[in-house]
Amino acid sequence: MAKNTMIKWLQEGNITIPGVLLSQYKEMNLNEQELMLILHMISFIEKGNEFPTPVDLSERMTIPVSECTDYLRKLIQKGYIEIKEVYREDGIRCEKYCLDSLWDKLVDQFLLSKKKEEAVKNRQNETELYSIFESEFGRPLSPFECETLALWMDDDHHEPQIIKAALREAVMSGKLNFRYIDRILFEWKKNGIKTVEQAMNHGKKFRQNQTQRRKEASQPEISTDKVPFYNWLEQ
Repeated sequence: MAKNTMIKWLQEGNITIPGVLLSQYKEMNLNEQELMLILHMISFIEKGNEFPTPVDLSERMTIPVSECTDYLRKLIQKGYIEIKEVYREDGIRCEKYCLDSLWDKLVDQFLLSKKKEEAVKNRQNETELYSIFESEFGRPLSPFECETLALWMDDDHHEPQIIKAALREAVMSGKLNFRYIDRILFEWKKNGIKTVEQAMNHGKKFRQNQTQRRKEASQPEISTDKVPFYNWLEQ
């Protein structure tokens, strides 16, 4: 008896749904009843019944047939479900539910959600960037400096992390001014440097070359123990 029960349980099978449907259905203006109806519809379709009736759906849910009919109508009006006419192998015309528009809208909603998250993250990074600059300069930024910082991000398309790296380079070089930082960013962009790691490697390579040149020149007044910094304004 138990074995037969397990076999029937296995025969019920599983349904495959994207997890993003559960996380985004609210943003897609779907309520829980509509979502559950969609899940049951997916189950019917995967088992070969491509046109379950409101009666079929109601039998699995806690709502009457009339409400199932209303929800189906609303889902069709919202463009989440389509009814298509198809021909079976025997040539008989029949109807089926198509969920392609649901998946299209779900993809659009997912991309929109990620875009919003990225916009929020960028705003946070920009706010943090202004705070870091004001902290390093020890004063509020002037309107001109704020505009320059905005131009670096909006017009020159420098990532906040790269601008932070350029600021750090200027601090280490003892040349804390916007002209110097702008020159650093210009040189990095010209050399195709887009990541903080690339910027660090570029600066390290330059300093190693400078150290070697100074050693070869044997200038006693310059200590070889000190690490020279890149004077970006002389480039």
